[in-house]
Amino acid sequence: MDGIDFDLIRGEAFGFLGPNGAGKSSTMRMLGCVSPPTQGELIILGGDPVRDGAAIRARLGVVPQEDTLDGELSVRENLLVYGRYFGLPRKLISERTDQLLDFVQLTERAGDQVDPLSGGMKRRLTIARSLINDPDILILDEPTTGLDPQARHVVWDRLFRLKQRGVTLVLTTHYMDEAEQLCDRLVVMDSGKFVAEGTPRELIAQYSTAEVLELRFAPGLMEDAVQKVKDLSPERMEVTADRLLLYAADGDEFLARVHQAGLEPLTELVRRSTLEDVFLHLTGRTLID
Repeated sequence: MDGIDFDLIRGEAFGFLGPNGAGKSSTMRMLGCVSPPTQGELIILGGDPVRDGAAIRARLGVVPQEDTLDGELSVRENLLVYGRYFGLPRKLISERTDQLLDFVQLTERAGDQVDPLSGGMKRRLTIARSLINDPDILILDEPTTGLDPQARHVVWDRLFRLKQRGVTLVLTTHYMDEAEQLCDRLVVMDSGKFVAEGTPRELIAQYSTAEVLELRFAPGLMEDAVQKVKDLSPERMEVTADRLLLYAADGDEFLARVHQAGLEPLTELVRRSTLEDVFLHLTGRTLID
């Protein structure tokens, strides 16, 4: 970490975006009171995680990237056993288990063993388990990795409902559409630093354009097309293996200029800018291990 500085606001969803190795997991471990701060000051729920770690952890919920459910226990038993780790009364655990299974839509599977469940069901059960202690802050590491679109949207719906109840969400994700859907504010990390911070719309407005024009050309014609498009002075241009990305305030207007220059793309698409455009602009398109 290199001098990162941020505040969380109660009831908001705060996201960390960044390539592998950017420092997201290290930051999440510190927030979860698993790793001590390397330097500087960290205050969580008014407490010092080094001195008050146990008390803080009792008010946190954690959804790890990999599900750590007990496959030999039933859905309901997973919640009952986990609740005992917090020293909660059995009656309270049982009441909360019923409420949480209903919340994540798993009541009908309460008696089923975990192993045969689908990935989406296991993820919802993991979220339910993380809520057994009624946490003030819910920490989610890649909450929908590996899920199909329907399951992802069900998880998004549950997380949105939690935020409405006043639970603070802190999440990492590699899905830019997920960040746009869930996060009120987010930071983009790279090499242990914050390179950008703001709401999704603020970041798009600051680091991209309103629209993006995507063009594909026939094999052998890309080089000539790139030079002709450069002469049209786009706000920003990126060349990938198969596409030409042109960033513009008005994609349709720029496309008309492309046609006027005598260029005929094989395919053309005008779309709005997204967080993915921002992310790739700030962290690059090159894969770094």
